[in-house]
Amino acid sequence: MSRIDESKEFIPVRIAVLTVSDTRGLDQDRSGDTLVGRIEAAGHVLADRKIIRDERDEIADQLRAWTLDPDIDVIISTGGTGLTGRDVSVEAHRDVYEKEIEAFGTVFTIVSMNKIGTSAVQSRATGGVANGTYLFALPGSTGACKDAWDEILQYQLDYRHLPCNFVEIFPRLDEHKRRK
Repeated sequence: MSRIDESKEFIPVRIAVLTVSDTRGLDQDRSGDTLVGRIEAAGHVLADRKIIRDERDEIADQLRAWTLDPDIDVIISTGGTGLTGRDVSVEAHRDVYEKEIEAFGTVFTIVSMNKIGTSAVQSRATGGVANGTYLFALPGSTGACKDAWDEILQYQLDYRHLPCNFVEIFPRLDEHKRRK
């Protein structure tokens, strides 16, 4: 089973939060606030935060810009992962991914099933990697953001988490782009 190795030093990760919404501003962004609170409480750094409309190209452009920023290690978006016509976050994320982390969506669904039963089938949470940066698209509900952080991301973004974690392989995410 997984555990935290207290003998290892914690490594703060620099995380950007993107809320996808046609209607919310920062003052109504409860899901973004939920993520920011958990990120900072865990000892990580909030590198940036923005709200963008449900427009595929705009979302993808922001994700690409952040993946090229050396001060951002992880991007977490919230909103736009549902099934309606305006929900395009997953498509925008996949436009940017070099590799998709298929198991992220699967594990998120398992976590959601334990909380909301078969309604979990309506979520299209996804994760991937681009330009040495991790990207995760979460549903827009505060409950989904709490579940994703509390059950998955807080562990995978902690270098001390065993048997493995995302942080320990940061240096190798873009090794294919370096000269041999």
